[in-house]
This record gives sequence, C-alpha cells and structure tokens, in this order.
Amino acid sequence: MPTSPTIIAPTILAPTILAFGGAHIDRRGQVSGTYVPAASNPGMMREDVGGVVFNALRSVVKRGVSASLISVRGGDAAADSVASAIDNAGITDLSVVFLDRTTPSYTALIDAEGELIVGLADMALYDLAFPKQMRRSKVREAIAAADAILCDANLPTAALERLVALAGDRPVFAIAVSPAKVVRLAPLLSDLSLLFMNRREAAALVGAEMSGEALVDALRQVGLNAGVITAGSAPVLGFDDAGIFEIDPPAPRRVADVTGAGDALTGATVAALLHGLPLRAALREGVAAAMLAIESSEAVPSFTTANFTQALALVPEAREVA
Repeated sequence: MPTSPTIIAPTILAPTILAFGGAHIDRRGQVSGTYVPAASNPGMMREDVGGVVFNALRSVVKRGVSASLISVRGGDAAADSVASAIDNAGITDLSVVFLDRTTPSYTALIDAEGELIVGLADMALYDLAFPKQMRRSKVREAIAAADAILCDANLPTAALERLVALAGDRPVFAIAVSPAKVVRLAPLLSDLSLLFMNRREAAALVGAEMSGEALVDALRQVGLNAGVITAGSAPVLGFDDAGIFEIDPPAPRRVADVTGAGDALTGATVAALLHGLPLRAALREGVAAAMLAIESSEAVPSFTTANFTQALALVPEAREVA
C-alpha cells in the first residue's frame, strides 16, 4: 500500500474531504446527581444525530472545508433523522440505505460532571455493509474527486484496507473510535497521515499503558508516523516527523458534556491541516474547538468567528517534549 504524507503541502485553496464512517442516532443520558452503580438513577435522556466521523465533519465544515460523507443506515424513521442532520450540516450525503435494516445507534450514560459512565454501540450494519460498499464504482469516483480522506474505525479492517489502497497519495486521517475498534487500524498504521486517539485507545494499539515519549516510541514501533493523543483535561500529546509536543488545554468556563470534545478537536485540526497549517498550529485550533464543545449543551456547538477566536487565544503554544 502507498505511504501517505504526514504533512499536507502545498496549501489547498478550496479543500475538499471525503469521509467514511459513523452517522447514526446518539442517545445521551445524564445522571442528575451522584451516580450510584447497579441502581436506578434520576436523570435526563437526549437524542441527537451523531457518529464519530459525522461529528468531526461538522467541525470540518464550520472551519471552511467542503465535505462529503459515505455511511450506511437502515430504512427506518431514524434514517430520516440522520439524512436531515447531514443535509442541515452542509455535508454532501453519499450514504447508502438498506431498507430491511435498522439504523445504527450509540447510547452513552454520563455522570453529573459530564464524564462517560458507559457507552453501548449497536452498529452491526457497519461491519456488514462497508466492505461491500468499498467495491462500488461510485466510491472510487468520490475518492478521486477528494483532496483528502477521513475515516473512523467503525469500518472493519477489510474496508479500511481497501479505502487506503484507493486513496493513493491522498492524505488519510483516521479516528480510533474505541479501544475495541482501534485495533482494526493496526495493519495499516504506516499508511495513515494522522491518527486521532485517546490514551486508552493508544494503549490498545501498543498493548500496554504508557505515556509521553515511551508511548510515542511504542506507537512508532508499530508503524504509526503521526498521531494525536488526548487524555481528558491532561495535555494533548502530538507527534510527527518533526518531533513530539504537548498542548495544555485551557480549563473550560463550564462543563456541559465531554462526549463530543474529541470529535470537535479532530474536525478542527483536520480543517486547519487542509488549509496549510503545520500540525502544532492545527492542533491548537483543535483544542479550541474541543473547549467550545465541552462548554456547549448543544449537540452542535457554535463555532462563530468571534467565539472561536476567543477560545483559540486561550490555548497556549505547543511545547516540545525532549
């Protein structure tokens, strides 16, 4: 398979990105008081349209990049909601509908502070349908028309391998999704331009709990050339062929919900890379977007020019690690 570059150059004046992965129903239930395991907890349930790659694309579009999405969904009422949300986000929908199937969903339970308690992914359709979709001529045509590719590990390994092969020399950005799913990316790490993950997902790739330089060294040994590793409110760790660095995320003014922060960070970072920024500067924009997402109680946080500029001003410059 071809090796994708870790840095995009020259700057793409009107960049376009094609994404593959999750776009489904997200249900988020938040406990209103102290969480008590194995008991009934009072709280509130909210239902929106989400999905890792779709949420990231929302940030990509808000940061000035044209985006298209290839996902799969069922023939139910939930599918109509997903289609409407994609359209409302200004994303071109190239997805496939299976009338006899149920649209995938993700249900998250979070505590009163916005931290995840448990998530339940009902996403069998992705495993079933994506490998076949990668053989369609329309998929090849869509890839040929894009400047870059974004995918998540909701695709099974066979589909991801086919996607990387079809991408050619286009940058391929990937999102880990979960510790259970990130291992699907293991056979093609060296072909990725950048992988977004949290520390638990990184540990799943290297088979051990690590941090800092040791973690980056282990990821490089398994083939990854560039990555971004988040760890809640801890510094965001990044690395590429220029070295290892960290960015300290500013404390949010309030915490509404942390579940979409990583997706917002991914989308804004990718958009900045496509506009020609180096990874260190691009990731600062991603951290600003994550802060806005944490502060927002809305499924789609507002990224106005004013509030994004204010958030970015709070993000410190990257500092080199050794």
